[in-house]
Amino acid sequence: MIIKTAKPTLSSGQQKILTACHHDPFAVLGLHQEKTTARVCAFAPHTQHLSILPGDIKLNRIPESDFFEWSGKAGEIPDRYQLKSVNSSGHESIYYDPYCFPPQLSEFDLHLFAEGKHWHIYRILGAHLHSVDGVEGVLFATWAPSAERVSVIGDFNDWDGRRHAMRNRGSTGVWELFIPGLDAGTLYKFEIRNQDSGQILTKTDPYGQQFEMRPKTASIVTAEKEYQWQDDAWMQQRLKLDWLHEPVSIYEVHLGSWQRDDNGNFLNYREIAHRLVEYIQDTGFTHIELLPITEHPLDASWGYQTTGYFAPTSRFGDVEDFHYFVDYLHQHNIGILLDWVPAHFPKDAHGLANFDGSALYEHADPRKGEHRDWGTLIYNYGRNEVKNFLLSSALFWLEEFHLDGLRVDAVASMLYLDYSREAHDWVPNIHGGNENIEAIQFFRELNSVTHAEHPGTVVIAEESTAWPQVTRPTDIGGLGFSMKWNMGWMHDTLSYMQKDSIHRHYHHSQLTFGLLYLFSENFVLPFSHDEVVHGKSSMLHKMPGDDWQRFANLRLLYTYMFTYPGKKLLFMGCEFGQGDEWNHDKALDWYVLQYPGHQGIKTLIGDLNSLYRQHSALNHYDFEPQGFEWIDCNDTDQSILSYLRRSDDENLVIVLNFTPVPRENYRIGVPEPGVYEEILNSDSEYYAGSNVSNGVNIHSENVEWMNRPCSVSLTLPPLAGIVLRKI
Repeated sequence: MIIKTAKPTLSSGQQKILTACHHDPFAVLGLHQEKTTARVCAFAPHTQHLSILPGDIKLNRIPESDFFEWSGKAGEIPDRYQLKSVNSSGHESIYYDPYCFPPQLSEFDLHLFAEGKHWHIYRILGAHLHSVDGVEGVLFATWAPSAERVSVIGDFNDWDGRRHAMRNRGSTGVWELFIPGLDAGTLYKFEIRNQDSGQILTKTDPYGQQFEMRPKTASIVTAEKEYQWQDDAWMQQRLKLDWLHEPVSIYEVHLGSWQRDDNGNFLNYREIAHRLVEYIQDTGFTHIELLPITEHPLDASWGYQTTGYFAPTSRFGDVEDFHYFVDYLHQHNIGILLDWVPAHFPKDAHGLANFDGSALYEHADPRKGEHRDWGTLIYNYGRNEVKNFLLSSALFWLEEFHLDGLRVDAVASMLYLDYSREAHDWVPNIHGGNENIEAIQFFRELNSVTHAEHPGTVVIAEESTAWPQVTRPTDIGGLGFSMKWNMGWMHDTLSYMQKDSIHRHYHHSQLTFGLLYLFSENFVLPFSHDEVVHGKSSMLHKMPGDDWQRFANLRLLYTYMFTYPGKKLLFMGCEFGQGDEWNHDKALDWYVLQYPGHQGIKTLIGDLNSLYRQHSALNHYDFEPQGFEWIDCNDTDQSILSYLRRSDDENLVIVLNFTPVPRENYRIGVPEPGVYEEILNSDSEYYAGSNVSNGVNIHSENVEWMNRPCSVSLTLPPLAGIVLRKI
């Protein structure tokens, strides 16, 4: 008679491990000690033999499975033990069992995160080199409250989600796992199984600090060695800097298309740093502003569809390279601002969208959670953990990379619930209005926290509406931004300049209207990347007339900009009058600098920046009415503006002629008698102009004019601006 023995079966817990759906893998795997007994369970695919070290204690395979078990006396196995694995080819490997380590994240960290108050949560969540009881490895952690199971996958486990299932930290929604033996450079992702649908998602790390070069998307464990900064002088100066009353002239840069190598390939952050410093020193800007270098999958998004909020893009090098980039610019007294995008994020399957199988970072209701126009998703600013994610991202760039400020993209889209929506396609707030109350609170906290944690840094809003008090303190009801872009001035000015000069006198108010609201906010005057794409033409080709008039108009426009109250921003290529629209796929048309007109524009920008930086009248009261006074804003017939820029130390006289007709014997009132000199003339031959000038000395006359006791008689060059100073 043949006696049949029962085939060993897997426990329900082991079955769940096998099917990768166990919510608590530590309940099954690892070392479990009772009073007198102990057992070890390990899941080890592709393994022939498995034993415990020290002692080379054999684990027995559960037949026809990849589970191995041992049972014996309590205390026989140390708390931190290694496993020795032998595969079918006889290859031997030794590693610590991840399931013999206790939880690593503190309850305090998790509590702060749940409250939305953990400013350095990027040091806790994500992937970090870590040591436990002298054992080196990587601690992984992610937030996925709707997950049934989360695993770390990578080359180290053949991207098998059954191998390194993570520990759930209860109601916090955080999952963690310490994996010994891993090091910097490890590729990884999170594999997530949704608890309701069973959907399996493969996601990059929201807190990842480096990613593979697109189109690959894996996160990369980074080495956390301390960068040796050399910018102490800059950082100390920044603490004391009164930026409200100092020159701020910003050069907006897209690193992928500013310059490239001879083969059309991207430059490294270090190469760009050296080239940029030389160029910025030549052109005189005080700061650069980077279009988003936060990691993004699509070049054509220019960085505005971000997937890596804590990672400089790998297109131009690694984390250390970007540290060097910032450090080198600071050592040469150049500030760095980052374009930062908390307004929306892309739907890419590997990113934040539907992260744990639920609407986690975004709103579930598409009327609140989706930008129809942009094909992107909107953050749920009312959720503490989402708010914390964004706030810690902002602080990350200021703290870890010493950046001097952030320019916050698309602020208007965050403030209004009905932004760019049909009447039926939005949900009012609890008061029935269209204001996004959660976003307002987020902005106030963003600005309060960044200014408190990093004094001297600035946060600039790209805000295109008449929302009140954007740049006023939060304690009086403002949003707390340092500055905002003056989009109204930009649109009105470009609309005026694009008109043929013969028609400009009908639209004179487009130049004067801005003074009615100019000092209600701290304004930046922006001619940004958005104005030279999508068929809008380059700055040069917006200008009317023949080639001579186009260059003259552009020189006049920049003279107006640099003498008008407000900090300055100019997109790359505009400073030398590039003819083509900006193309993100190739470098700027640097070859045009061989032509006098383009070189003249660049020379003028250098001189305007120098003038702006050297004369307190042009920068000290950029945000206060005592820094500006009209001389004459009513000469509509001749399309001429004249005004004073003032400081406590000096007055400058600015006269702008917006027609191609030279005006001789043009009289204006001046604030005091004396001899005046022309310290800038945009029609100078140095800028490839026609060189109509007023000579060296301009003597005032005791002729009352424009309600002033004395005046000067000038020759105004065509389509040009002049700046006068009393000697």
